[in-house]
Amino acid sequence: MKTEASKRTDGSKMVQAATSKAKAKSNGKTNGKLKGKDYDEEMARLHVELVKLQEWVVNKGLKVCIVFEGRDGAGKGGTIKAITERVSPRVFRVMALPAPTEREKSQMYLQRYVPLLPAAGEVVIFDRSWYNRAGVERVMGFCSEKDVEKFLAAVPSVEKAIVESGVILIKYWLEVSPEEQTRRLESRIKDGRKVWKLSPMDLKSYSRWYDYSKARDAMFEATDTDFAPWYVAVADDKRRARLNIIAHLLDTIPYKNAPREKVKLPKRPKAHGYREPEYPYKYVKERY
Repeated sequence: MKTEASKRTDGSKMVQAATSKAKAKSNGKTNGKLKGKDYDEEMARLHVELVKLQEWVVNKGLKVCIVFEGRDGAGKGGTIKAITERVSPRVFRVMALPAPTEREKSQMYLQRYVPLLPAAGEVVIFDRSWYNRAGVERVMGFCSEKDVEKFLAAVPSVEKAIVESGVILIKYWLEVSPEEQTRRLESRIKDGRKVWKLSPMDLKSYSRWYDYSKARDAMFEATDTDFAPWYVAVADDKRRARLNIIAHLLDTIPYKNAPREKVKLPKRPKAHGYREPEYPYKYVKERY
């Protein structure tokens, strides 16, 4: 009889399989970069579906938690932005936590994340999550190996409790090649719009590619469970990755068109003598 550990998918094999599949596709219909027009049209269609999902989540009181992890420069932020671009920030809430405070460091590790989990009618997206302990904290030496072992042993039980409480938990790992990561990080150095994305931590992490690979593999092996599996997205092509992830998300959460009353604008009342005041408004200069 297989043990639970033997049932889990080895992390490196997951990534290798996903990468091989993506390369195989690149030799077929999806060869080359996706054209902007094709991307925009498909994204517009998916945005409509995300709005339908949002209304279904609110109508049925669903609780959805989406975790995004992955390599530096893999496109987590851009994917999250694509997901949330056309939905309500009161329903889709993004959590990107800063470094823990001294008080938070003294708490049980998962304590700071639990209050952020979704209530009924909410979708919470973690831009990095409790898995920091298995990734950056481990690789950069911010915690001990004993801390990591305790974390990896405890997470499946915690996530099982989260799922059994009614939360739909979906975990994504975005993977990029070393060459693509280099290209993206170099663009952050040169592009004035992206300099804020490049932190001292990114520079230190860049030289530890294989340390992160080992940490990822151990994390998958310990936490890729039947009730909270990891889904790997090959993200060398940002546009395809965003579309693939959103399509997968919509497939993963069952939804229908929520009941909605027909909307008709009421008649606007007459001015009844109202006139615009001769007030010296300070107008924004029209430069464009």
